[in-house]
Amino acid sequence: MSDSPTSKPMMLDLLKQYFGYDRFRPLQEEIISNVLEKQDSLVIMPTGGGKSLCYQLPALRLDGVTLVVSPLIALMKDQVDGLKAIGVKAEFLNSALTLGEMDRVRGQALRGELKILYVSPERFALAGFQTFLSHLNVSLVAVDEAHCISEWGHDFRPDYRQLGGLRRSMSDVPFIALTATATPRVRDDIVNQLGLNDPKRFVASFNRENLNYEVRSKRNAFRQLVEMLESRRGQSAIIYCYSRKETEEIAVDLDQLGFRARAYHAGMDAEARRRTQEGFISGEFPVVVATIAFGMGIDKPDVRLVVHHSMPKSLESYYQETGRAGRDGLPSDCVLLYSYGDKSRQEYFINRVENQLERQRLTDKLDEVVDFCQLQTCRRRYLLHYFGDESAPNGSMENNCQGCDVCSTPREEFDATVISKKIMSTIIRTGERFGITHVSNVLRGGRSQRIRELGHDVLSVHGIARDYSGDEIKEVANLLSAEGLIYRNNEEYPTLGVTDKGRRFLKERKQIFLSRPKTVEKPRRTKVDRHVEYDADLFEQLRELRLKIAREQGVPAFVVFGDASLRDMAAKAPKTLSEFSRISGVGALKLEQYGEQFLAEIRDFVSANPSRSSQNGLTRSINRNVRREGSTYAETRNLLAQGLSILQVAHQRGLAPGTITSHIEMMVSNGMNVDLSSSLPRKEDMGKIEAAIYQAGGPSARLSEVMELVGDEFSYDDVRIVRAHITQTNDAQNRV
Repeated sequence: MSDSPTSKPMMLDLLKQYFGYDRFRPLQEEIISNVLEKQDSLVIMPTGGGKSLCYQLPALRLDGVTLVVSPLIALMKDQVDGLKAIGVKAEFLNSALTLGEMDRVRGQALRGELKILYVSPERFALAGFQTFLSHLNVSLVAVDEAHCISEWGHDFRPDYRQLGGLRRSMSDVPFIALTATATPRVRDDIVNQLGLNDPKRFVASFNRENLNYEVRSKRNAFRQLVEMLESRRGQSAIIYCYSRKETEEIAVDLDQLGFRARAYHAGMDAEARRRTQEGFISGEFPVVVATIAFGMGIDKPDVRLVVHHSMPKSLESYYQETGRAGRDGLPSDCVLLYSYGDKSRQEYFINRVENQLERQRLTDKLDEVVDFCQLQTCRRRYLLHYFGDESAPNGSMENNCQGCDVCSTPREEFDATVISKKIMSTIIRTGERFGITHVSNVLRGGRSQRIRELGHDVLSVHGIARDYSGDEIKEVANLLSAEGLIYRNNEEYPTLGVTDKGRRFLKERKQIFLSRPKTVEKPRRTKVDRHVEYDADLFEQLRELRLKIAREQGVPAFVVFGDASLRDMAAKAPKTLSEFSRISGVGALKLEQYGEQFLAEIRDFVSANPSRSSQNGLTRSINRNVRREGSTYAETRNLLAQGLSILQVAHQRGLAPGTITSHIEMMVSNGMNVDLSSSLPRKEDMGKIEAAIYQAGGPSARLSEVMELVGDEFSYDDVRIVRAHITQTNDAQNRV
């Protein structure tokens, strides 16, 4: 049994040799065994769960070529680049290639020189392609993003329907269909449409433990975006917007603030979209502001933040789009900025759909998103339940999933008896024909023309809640809805009604206590939250080395090593090639190509920091590295001392201006004297910014509070550099 190509030792050897991993993720081993036994498979596995390995590893054991159907050009290119980097012979065929390049790839495939060939679904409609396939020795067909074949899926693509005929023409070839998002109904449809032969179904947990889900009010949306990006300077982020115009406006505004952002939408020409996508993947710029046209094929593992600036059209879309965060398993955040008005924008287009059944289906999908946004209970559990996943990782999520805003925000109970009765009474007195905005305006004593025309200004409930804000009334209404005391009619114009349970409450004169978030500042997560601790400075130096190598080779940085591998190196500080080979993600080829370079960087770092403090066996202190001659900080300091500005230093070093500003802040906080003369704003602007800093509480004040005072006149980096100047000046005076 140990000599069998499907045996576990054999598969583990291949896993380590090519992919650098010592063990399989959940379900991978079972799926791979089923594929190697030439049985059909349906795989439902969340983004980042390791779907690709389920056909890439078997491809190395099977005799012929594995055909992978993939819907987006960028996904193919990224996958092929990654496979080539670990020594797997792979290519792709799609419309991005010239005729000469297509001939070259077809020739390689026909000569048996390829193990994996990626193709786009529209190829199957071409007669010449069918002839080409008939001459190939196909050992396995993998259909990625398989939900695209189902009309019940959220991203139906007619080209995928050609694949049913492919299955019939290759009846003796095993098929594996894979997707991250499929309800039970869509799963059945995938099996039927593809004609899978009694497939074994593998459904992994939909729980992405490393993702934190959060829904916020959309008030001051741009300010919130700036604060989120400011706290993640240099990290990759995707911001999803509803319209093309929004993507362009927000991208320009963010770029002017120094966040290096680009827009992406279907209205751009193909070359512009390609440049944006490749620039984001390579790390040229970290922020993309996009419509949902962006991302399905993005194989970028280190996206740390996904923001929905507008409401997604369905929970399937939301889950897939948030799934682009943290594909490397490291902590990442998913924030949805919610406004009930966004629903009307979606409904405008839904109402233009002629087919009544389809229109109702889209309406139901949108209502589910609204319910998700208005939850007062765990968002993670809601998502898992929606996809039919009743698993409860880490023992139980009954009380706290530790990864959504509802669970992680401290809550408090309050006596809501009086305001609840006022809200329900007003809903009844106005005829249960109005939404929360109108009800709130009546409660607060509004005298708009509409209220006067309806005679609602003479009702006994008019003005009985003047001491509540509109937002407070809406919050209580949401809580009452969650308690089943009021309900929403999801018609063309949403209205509120009082349930039988609510009417009994009004009659019985009982008290009601509701739970709401406490108004306390939520602590930011640190680098060690729920994950391995590592030396942050060594990690940064390894990132710089990785970027240098990636630029030399013309590949995205993560193709060299992912963040997870660098963190493992920064935690273990391997000394030899043998130790380095045990780092997660280090396979045979990468060990040979990069091992000595990264070991040399680690040795230099350890040598320069012989007495770094240690806790739990891992180094923590950064002070010594900031001061170390030859460090990245020292290089920035030396260039500033030569009279270069921040922008000039950033350009010369190939880093972002925000990174150079971070270096300055770190050095100043460690008591080092840094020449800021070429980097400070002009004197008049300095005075304005200094005044705002002190008005907000001094150099220790939060940047967001200072920005509230200076408005759009100055950038975050302007404020950061002036704050560093004040700190440095004060420290010098204190020493005197």
